[in-house]
Amino acid sequence: MTVVQVLGVLGSPHRHGNTELLLDRFLEGALSAGGEVEKVVLTDLQYRPCKGCNACHKTGVCVLHDDAIPLIERMAGIDCCVIASPIYSMGITAELKGLIDRGQYLWAQRWILKTRPEQLADPSCRRGVFLSTAGLSKETVFDAALPVMTAFFHGLGFAEFDRLTVNGMDQFGGIEGHPTALGEASVLGASVVRDLQSQCSVRP
Repeated sequence: MTVVQVLGVLGSPHRHGNTELLLDRFLEGALSAGGEVEKVVLTDLQYRPCKGCNACHKTGVCVLHDDAIPLIERMAGIDCCVIASPIYSMGITAELKGLIDRGQYLWAQRWILKTRPEQLADPSCRRGVFLSTAGLSKETVFDAALPVMTAFFHGLGFAEFDRLTVNGMDQFGGIEGHPTALGEASVLGASVVRDLQSQCSVRP
């Protein structure tokens, strides 16, 4: 059986809150299905925001040297990349948006310089997942986050991504009060790993 590597990236500055619990349950499900899991917490890293200098449009390389680029490269090469963020002010967190902006060099490599290897030949062999929670019960609360995540996953080389978005945290008193969310996250984690195991030879 192939070993599916799963990388979870927590974009929430609030530790052990709704979003991290959702991510942890996803990773537990992935582990139960035979996945090899790891979690990275963005607030544990040191990185600066994008300068908007566009140097990467000419060189394909970011001029800033910190924790952002090694993490982005790992995300771009992993079998399953799971990105989790709560909704703050109708969008993703500043920590996650700062990381995403630093991925501009991926866009430059892929679509301007055309130097990055194409990784979309067999999209069934790689899977992106977006997990998110929101206090509001409005169904539109995730609308601003999804285009940003779509662009980032495409830059990372994922043709598409699954998502589990859970609103109404205020109503339910937190994720543990929601009747289905944590169970759904566990099931999704297991199903993603099993799909990758069955659909392609990810890694011997």
